[in-house]
Amino acid sequence: MQITFSLNHQTIEIDAPADITLLTFLREHLGVTGVKDGCDVGECGACAILLDGQLVNSCQLLAPQADGREIITIEGLRAADGGLTDLQRHFIDDGAVQCGFCTPGMILAGEALLAKNPTPDREEIADALAGNLCRCTGYIQIFDAIAATARERQAQTTTGERP
Repeated sequence: MQITFSLNHQTIEIDAPADITLLTFLREHLGVTGVKDGCDVGECGACAILLDGQLVNSCQLLAPQADGREIITIEGLRAADGGLTDLQRHFIDDGAVQCGFCTPGMILAGEALLAKNPTPDREEIADALAGNLCRCTGYIQIFDAIAATARERQAQTTTGERP
């Protein structure tokens, strides 16, 4: 089935098998390896992507469902200068990156949260990350990175700087 969609700011026109998950299609057909195959049942968040700005598990969608949509994976998340985003930098600075398996999904979940709620409290951060599992960090560092990013963005908004 011929589909057209935006993947990490680039238009893709490609023939997609109708019966494979978007996760498998992204990884095996397009080489997008930041999307991880964790549980295959939508429980762990390792395969999280932003689909039209909404956080979704790509293992729960079929590849043709991407037709006409915009997909952002960790590979497409970058600052205006092409470098790390403030959230990615905070993940590094706050020790929220350990084995790295859950990191792409956690960062995308954090970005989705901050897009909807620029000043989340700890409980709201915990709720936003409820669909993402991590076995290494204990979550505290991840919560800290998201909270620090929210504070930084709020300070930039207050001073008139661009986040």
